[in-house]
Amino acid sequence: MNWFGQTLQKPDIALLTEHKDSAGLIRALTFDDFRVQTAAAKAIGSLGPDAVGEVIRKLGARDRAVRLAMIEALAEIRDPRAVDPLLASLDDRDAEVRWGSAIALGEIGDPRAVTGLAQALRDPDKYVRYGASFALAKMDWKPDTSQDKALLFFGMQEWGALSGMGASALSVLEIARRDRDPGIRIRAVELLGEIAGSEAAPSLIRSLSDENSDVRWKAVLVSVKAGVPLLYLPRGISKRPRIRKNPKIAALLNFLLPGQGYNYLGKWWGILIFQFDVTVTLWLLRFGGETLSFTILMPLYLLIAIHAAYIAIKMPDM
Repeated sequence: MNWFGQTLQKPDIALLTEHKDSAGLIRALTFDDFRVQTAAAKAIGSLGPDAVGEVIRKLGARDRAVRLAMIEALAEIRDPRAVDPLLASLDDRDAEVRWGSAIALGEIGDPRAVTGLAQALRDPDKYVRYGASFALAKMDWKPDTSQDKALLFFGMQEWGALSGMGASALSVLEIARRDRDPGIRIRAVELLGEIAGSEAAPSLIRSLSDENSDVRWKAVLVSVKAGVPLLYLPRGISKRPRIRKNPKIAALLNFLLPGQGYNYLGKWWGILIFQFDVTVTLWLLRFGGETLSFTILMPLYLLIAIHAAYIAIKMPDM
């Protein structure tokens, strides 16, 4: 289907390849069928340098799917002219495009890409780091410094190798400790504990204020095993982000939509109160009229609004 809801005919990749129709093959890259996309990318690769110019021009398309398709085609063509455009795509706003660009650069194998790929090892997205690390490994890149070596292991998620580097991996583990993925932050804390010693203690203390409760708890357990005095841990935990339910929101919801304030607070019985209120309101309106209904219900709504606010105030921080 295209954007207008019209059914598109499945591209004949063999025929397009026979006619060396690069424009048709490029259009086929965006056809909503993974097998067609793959076949089209390989077919463009078989055309070689003749297609690279048109593919590079479309690398700047707004549509992310188009950009990804062009990257796949460039990886198949493996023309050195694609290196600079793909390096520029390492700064794309979409992580998938950055990831694909890193993989494509590894397939091309041009030494000019090494610096950009090494920088991508610091990308905030783990998939991009993973692609960059394997692209560099495919190009037989040898890190010049221990930090670059640690970044390469970090990108590959080679935690054992990273742990074996000891204190020289601390700067990279500090980066991992701030990763977007809480699973990676937990793993970083575990490795900090394995390295132990006074060098790892500051990072472990900082992890006690992580926004994720699982990371904080892991930091507590690892810190104790690493020899950090237990007395220091409460102060570290106290710096965590305070997340609690807003009493005003709970009250307003319960007043306007009785029961929904309790749902907001995570109380399962809020939906029962909401359903009961709908039933009672309809019954009162039918048999008692609006005046009686509001006279009876408004005080009750105010009461449960106050109750929801009270519950929220008493709830502990999350």
